[in-house]
Amino acid sequence: MTQLADVYIELERFAFNSMGSMDEPGSDHIASFARESWTEYVNSQMVPLRPYRDPRDYIQSSIELIIRLIMRGERYAGREIDAFLVHRFLLDCIPRIIEHYTYDDGRFYLRHADDKGDHILVDGEYNITGIVDWEWAHTDSKTEAFKSPVMFLPVSDFYDRVSTIGGDESTFADILEAKGNKRLAEIVRNGRLLHRFQFCCGYDFADWEGFLGLFQGLRNAVNLDADMSWVDWKINALERYSGDKSLETLLGQTG
Repeated sequence: MTQLADVYIELERFAFNSMGSMDEPGSDHIASFARESWTEYVNSQMVPLRPYRDPRDYIQSSIELIIRLIMRGERYAGREIDAFLVHRFLLDCIPRIIEHYTYDDGRFYLRHADDKGDHILVDGEYNITGIVDWEWAHTDSKTEAFKSPVMFLPVSDFYDRVSTIGGDESTFADILEAKGNKRLAEIVRNGRLLHRFQFCCGYDFADWEGFLGLFQGLRNAVNLDADMSWVDWKINALERYSGDKSLETLLGQTG
């Protein structure tokens, strides 16, 4: 953890002016997001999410992209209504999520997009010798780029709606603070809501039980439709969004 904390501190030294992916070796140029899940095809042309300077715009655009894919039958086949309602609700959550971006400074920082742990290479004495699989890396807001790596999440608690961070996250935050970087430590300590929101966006419904726990935890955390069962929440959401033309279209298609 100590060496990974050093990596975090080093990455904070390099700030960028927008969110997106680096596309020119040897340059700090930021281009569109180089990630398949943030790409759609329009008139046979591949259209990725463009670079952003405002995290709110990025979050909204990424969720709206998922909704467009749902409407075209390219995602969540067989669960279109559930997926639409969830992501329509996530759009409503954005103002409350942005309230937690309290550590942002208007700059953006390199973030590994698959930090489950197998991206870190170590030697026989557990010294970090390399970090691999950067192909989906992108720049992100400080609050997002420096929250805890996914590999430190307490998996059972995370899916079971526990709102506090786990022991590994707490230890990692303490190490960052001991190294003189209280800002990054506080980002780690306050990252649970952002992890929940991130996981719910585009979550694979094949793990339905896992999703229900995550979604319940998110609703409790933002105090929107808190403590409602999935069945009750869906009935409420169908009523809430009954005037949405996209929902009406899906209901008409699915009978």
